[in-house]
Amino acid sequence: MTLIELIFGGIGWLALTFGAAWLGSRFLPDEWYKNLKKPDWNPPNKVFGPVWSVLYLLMAASAWLVWRGYGFSVVIFPLVLFVVQLFLNTAWTWTFFGLHRPGIAFADIVLLWMLILATLTLFWQFVPLAGILLLPYLAWVSFASYLNLSIWRMNQ
Repeated sequence: MTLIELIFGGIGWLALTFGAAWLGSRFLPDEWYKNLKKPDWNPPNKVFGPVWSVLYLLMAASAWLVWRGYGFSVVIFPLVLFVVQLFLNTAWTWTFFGLHRPGIAFADIVLLWMLILATLTLFWQFVPLAGILLLPYLAWVSFASYLNLSIWRMNQ
């Protein structure tokens, strides 16, 4: 691959990943969320933006490393899984904050967690660093899953 291809590939993965982040950001905590019962360990809202920004950057770098190392033809399945998990990530925000459906959002985040794990495992097989870069994302979504479940249960 030429340097130009590597640069434009990196820009592409950043654009795709942060495009999903931007779509998700169309649905933010609102009055409904403010009035929900939440566990004492629920982080303040100001924590989520910086955490997610770092996670999206790590996700884009991870996909770029796999794409850079092998190209689409060899790693098409892991890269498709990556894109599908991005879709589920965005769908969670819409379902939870947009539709106000924490139960359906929990089902989404469980599927998201499984796809992150599958993507991480496949990326690790091709480029171990790419898998390692997804570990914080898996950890955060694990935490977010438990938070989602707790909020859903507390507000039934």
